Amino acid sequence: MKIHEYQARQLLQDASIAVPPSRMVQTVAEAHAAASEILAGGAKLLVVKAQVHAGGRGKAGFVKVLKTADEARSAAEFMLGNRMVSPQTPPEGLEVKRLLVAEAVDIAKEYYLAITLDRAKRTNTLIASAEGGVEIEHVAETRPDAIIRQPLDPVSGLAPFQARAVGMKLGLTGKPLAQAVDLMMRMAALLTKTDASMVEVNPLVLTPPDAANPEGRIVAVDAKFNFDDNALFRQKAIAAMFDPTEENPAELRAQEFGLSYVALDGTIGCLVNGAGLAMSTMDIIKLEGGEPANFLDVGGSATEEAVSEAFRIILSDSRVKGVLVNIFGGIMQCDRIARAIVGAAKSVGFKVPLVVRLEGTNVAEARRILDAAKGELPTMQAAGDLGDAARRIVAATKA
Repeated sequence: MKIHEYQARQLLQDASIAVPPSRMVQTVAEAHAAASEILAGGAKLLVVKAQVHAGGRGKAGFVKVLKTADEARSAAEFMLGNRMVSPQTPPEGLEVKRLLVAEAVDIAKEYYLAITLDRAKRTNTLIASAEGGVEIEHVAETRPDAIIRQPLDPVSGLAPFQARAVGMKLGLTGKPLAQAVDLMMRMAALLTKTDASMVEVNPLVLTPPDAANPEGRIVAVDAKFNFDDNALFRQKAIAAMFDPTEENPAELRAQEFGLSYVALDGTIGCLVNGAGLAMSTMDIIKLEGGEPANFLDVGGSATEEAVSEAFRIILSDSRVKGVLVNIFGGIMQCDRIARAIVGAAKSVGFKVPLVVRLEGTNVAEARRILDAAKGELPTMQAAGDLGDAARRIVAATKA
């Protein structure tokens, strides 16, 4: 699960990590009022940011640095009145419903800092770089030596001496180094406390020296969190931050029925039981020259109603030109799938090619059910194996 930047800032602030003063707003009037309040508190510059689950906001014009409350009002009018289009959004862009109005921070140096799961090492890892404020993936690709990695102990987590070593490699000294070490330790504790799979601060900023901070100070300017969905049952406060308007409606429908569904960009809808089989099915579709339109795993215990809903979700995607059903019946019985196919034909209708490959528990009964319903399934073809099924559905969608 993802959350917005304004929510991430609040989590950091609650953990006593320094962040600039900010407000979340949903209207132009609220943006003007928040800007006036922050300026009255002593801020010299403001920043207004769109709150969407996508990157590339700055290049898209949805991050603005401003001087006055009137400028903040104009920025809010633009952002709330236009869809944001960036390389990380769908072609039609995303509707902006929330904005973050915050004090802009003077920057002497930007850093990157994150803690995330390293699956190869099977432990959380602290990642840092002196190349903050940019796309860290590009830095990792072009200058891998600029990335610092510090694995965390699975039991004791991040040790202070490890955080200090990372800070020194970033070139920090004196009070800023001590502040960075404290921030890293708090980030690591926050990751564990919230069951987060990633905590990222980019940029982490060292401010210029001033009277109050002769060496500058360390401030977290932007933050991102990802959370383990499987742990949300014990993270009620985190789960309450979920924003359904930022998610694919079809994926939310699937969750309600206990289905694992992820929308993709292809034209061949897939209905499979088991994540491994689903991945193999998508691979073979691509091998035969097609593109999967989704990942959909109905699992082993889905009801006939849930499987019928799975077909409705697949067929609701206008890009789908054909559907491949690949079931290896174990716990999920083939006859249940067959009845769901017939039910979907009656309630939704298969106007696109349908290729069905069934093997396993109750497969004979399933084939009998489908044979009896051939009149209601004029686009259906039966396949002998997965390779045959993939070839049939690719050919049918390209015909």
